[in-house]
Amino acid sequence: MPDPRLSFHGAARSVTGSCFCLETDAGRVLIDCGMFQGPKTVKELNYRPFPFAPDKIAAVLLTHAHIDHSGLLPKLVKHGFSGPIHATAATADLAGVMLPDSAHIQEIEVEHFNRRAARRDRGKVTPIYTHGDVETCLGLFHPHGYDTWFTPLPGLRARFWNAGHLLGSASIEIEIARDDGPALRLLFSGDIGPDHKLMHPDPEAPSGLDYVICEATYGDRDRIEATAEERRRLLCREVRAAMHPNGALLIPSFAVERAQELISDLARLMAEGALPTLPIYVDSPLATKATRIFANHHSELEEGAQLLQGLRAQHLHFTESREDSMALDHVQGFHIIIAASGMCEAGRIRHRLKNWLWRDEATVLFTGFQAIGTLGRILQDGARSVRIQGEEFTVRAQIRRLDLYSGHADGTELRAWFAARLPIRQGVFLVHGEEQALDALAGRISGLIAPRDIIIPDIDTSFALTGAGAQSLTGGTPPRLAPRQVGQLDWHNDVSRLLLDISDALRTCPDEKSRNILIRRLQRALKDDSAL
Repeated sequence: MPDPRLSFHGAARSVTGSCFCLETDAGRVLIDCGMFQGPKTVKELNYRPFPFAPDKIAAVLLTHAHIDHSGLLPKLVKHGFSGPIHATAATADLAGVMLPDSAHIQEIEVEHFNRRAARRDRGKVTPIYTHGDVETCLGLFHPHGYDTWFTPLPGLRARFWNAGHLLGSASIEIEIARDDGPALRLLFSGDIGPDHKLMHPDPEAPSGLDYVICEATYGDRDRIEATAEERRRLLCREVRAAMHPNGALLIPSFAVERAQELISDLARLMAEGALPTLPIYVDSPLATKATRIFANHHSELEEGAQLLQGLRAQHLHFTESREDSMALDHVQGFHIIIAASGMCEAGRIRHRLKNWLWRDEATVLFTGFQAIGTLGRILQDGARSVRIQGEEFTVRAQIRRLDLYSGHADGTELRAWFAARLPIRQGVFLVHGEEQALDALAGRISGLIAPRDIIIPDIDTSFALTGAGAQSLTGGTPPRLAPRQVGQLDWHNDVSRLLLDISDALRTCPDEKSRNILIRRLQRALKDDSAL
């Protein structure tokens, strides 16, 4: 039997687009099939053909429901996949609201894009997939419990371990039978939750493996160690600092889990008197639906009773309709708005930012990871002005960050997680991280794993998983993007920054004459081939 083959079609030297193809002589399975987020050059991969034939994939094993892990499953179905999608029961429930929401966002975004394109005489685009594709996709889910073996392919069995990252999240252990010895044992970490995460137990996984494929999102960071009481104290401090009689605290948040965690802590702070009673608006239909699922699964959560209590708070409001959402622009007095998306890439948070970013009395509080090239990352890095849906906005709002609600283990916790997996006999692949985080985690675990056995794969690269270590395979289909184009700002970001710089320069010119001189210089530069 030939050696299994593992290919990295996403989350390779970048954080999003998780998608790994594992091939044996019995067939192919995907671990995750996620959507790319960040710079437009990377997001365009969502529209391009898969680098494999979807109808040749026998099954999908899904680590969890976040869109960067599940968001292209309906596209996979649209282009020919018809096999089972194996996931935990809670992941299947969350996918049942997250994937329809993803289709809806695409339809809205495409409608807006095509309207703008028509004004400029440009071609139309179509959504990556539709609600019909989502419905077909959801019918393929096969739920499993934790620590229960199932067989996606002959000679390959798998089971889920609680990864402590999200309701239903899992690391996936895989065993591949071999004729000449014991089974080859693999572990796909998925996203690993931090120790002492609100609502979840610490992550679990087996030891004594051949290969480990592990996320590195926070591989270069060490968060402060904070108890639940300290986390709430710091959140309380941020809210009090943001309070302005005519202001708002905007919290961009993933609609699933982080929104529920924030609701729980804010409601408790108000119930205990640490904060005054303040209106909290959850401006996300997805968060509303996900909250119901969390309530249904509250017995699986470590602080489920606390969450239910927070959800009953009279000052908590959910905006269902578009009209309800737009009415938030007219709310009087200080209030808190939790809105998706967490990286400000889509959804209602962008409308809230357009209404508040330019106001001194507003605060934007980031509570999770912001991928490079996203609007959230640009704001977090200190931009003085930004472009949102083609409009320019000056940033006068306070931009704050509180990283204690992240669903990812930090560098120290990741190293400890690796130590608990030993021995790892053949090799480690580090994925789902930006360059600095990947390199930092490789350095952290080099005392546990021989450096020669730590691999940071590029997108669309493949490896034979031999009994003597991973061997790089060459001569296949060229990668869809060069390594230098992944996990970096692209020309779209540069153009946006250039337009903002030009606008700033023209605005600061002292008179009409100097503005005309600047404009003529720019025009000459555009006509001069040697300057391009």
